[in-house]
Amino acid sequence: MERVICLAIGYCFGLLQTGYLYGKAHGIDIRDHGSGNAGTTNALRTLGKKAGLITFLGDAFKCVFAVLLVWFIFKDTKADIMPLLKLYTGAGVILGHNYPFYLKFRGGKGIAASGGMMLSFDWVIVGCALVTFLVAFLLTSYVSVGSLLIYVGFMIELVVMGQLGYFGVSQPILNEMYIIAAILTILAFYKHRANIKRLLKGEENKTILFKKK
Repeated sequence: MERVICLAIGYCFGLLQTGYLYGKAHGIDIRDHGSGNAGTTNALRTLGKKAGLITFLGDAFKCVFAVLLVWFIFKDTKADIMPLLKLYTGAGVILGHNYPFYLKFRGGKGIAASGGMMLSFDWVIVGCALVTFLVAFLLTSYVSVGSLLIYVGFMIELVVMGQLGYFGVSQPILNEMYIIAAILTILAFYKHRANIKRLLKGEENKTILFKKK
């Protein structure tokens, strides 16, 4: 039951569509512009750096707040499986962000929300994810490449750390965590399928934060 509760709490927090709400405040539906996505990259390209930053922070920290709420609810009764409950909560936020029912299930791609999940899950993992993204992005200028590599790294780090006993949970709980992480990784690749096609064709749009004068 606690797993369902965590998914539900996460989904409700995920419904806070920062990019969509910011766009509406400025008189547009961001999903009708650029890539048609409601996430950070499209907000950046469509409305500028300020919009991109606000969207990223909003989408990331809604996951952090969801996990904090779950921790507060279950810290005394389910502390032994808290890493698992954090993942369920993060998965719920990502699903709510990607598929908000009130926007006809047209949301974002869940990368900023995933960053928030990693931030609230473990500092080692979020540190590795940040380095992975920055290196990939700075070398290629492709947000999609950095985003996908984050998930590949997350999956590897989770398994390695889990098998080394870092999370302090039983093997069945670890296996469940690996399954959730694998599903989220597959979902991330699925949501980026158009980006992957463009990358293979050499047609993916680059994101240049600091243009040379």
